[in-house]
Amino acid sequence: MIRFLPISFLILLIFSSCALKTTQGLRDVPILKKEIQNPYFSNAEKDYVYKAKLDIYGRYFGGILIIKKLGPEKHRVVFTTEFGSKLFDFLFEGETFTKNFMLEEMDKNIVVNTLRKDFEILLSETAKVQQQYVSEEVEVYKTRDENRFNFYFFENENGILKKIVNTSKSKEKVIVSFDSQNVSIADKIEINHSNIKLKISLEIFKNE
Repeated sequence: MIRFLPISFLILLIFSSCALKTTQGLRDVPILKKEIQNPYFSNAEKDYVYKAKLDIYGRYFGGILIIKKLGPEKHRVVFTTEFGSKLFDFLFEGETFTKNFMLEEMDKNIVVNTLRKDFEILLSETAKVQQQYVSEEVEVYKTRDENRFNFYFFENENGILKKIVNTSKSKEKVIVSFDSQNVSIADKIEINHSNIKLKISLEIFKNE
C-alpha cells in the first residue's frame, strides 16, 4: 500500500496544478444570462482617446491611442506619437482583421498577432455564456474564445466590468483590468500577459 502513495500524490499534484486560478473562491451557479455585453467602446458617436504606454519585449512606446466604433462589431484602433506620427493602424470587423499600417520596428508577426488578440478581447461586444460564477463581490461569466476562454468579472454592487481574463483550460494567459467610475467608460485599462513581455497601459485623455 505504501508504494502506491507516491503515485497518488503525483495524481493529486497534477490535478491541483490544472485547477484554474481564475475561478478559485467562486461558486458555480445556473446560467441566468445567455449572452453578456462589453459596455466599453460601444458608442459610435464617441472617440475614445487614451494616453498609451506599450512595453513590448523591452521596447517602450508612448503616445496616444484612439479607438473609434465605426459600426456593429467594427472598430478602428490607431496608435500615434504625441506629435501625430502613426505607430500602428488596425481595423477590426467581426472576425476580419486588417493591418492598415505598422511601424517597421514593431512589424513582427508575434507582435502583430499578440496586439490583434489583445484588442479583440478588449473590443469584443457580445459573447455567449457557457458558465456563470458568483462571489460576494462579483458575477463572473465564462465565454468561449476559439481554443481559449474569456472570463468577464462584473461588480455586484454597480454592474461595472472590472476585468476580462483570457485563459487556456488550466492557465491564465492575458488579464485586461479596468478602472472605471461608470458602466460605459473605462478611465484606465491595463493589459498584462503571463507568459510574454508585453504590457499595455491606457489612461483616458482629459482636456485640462
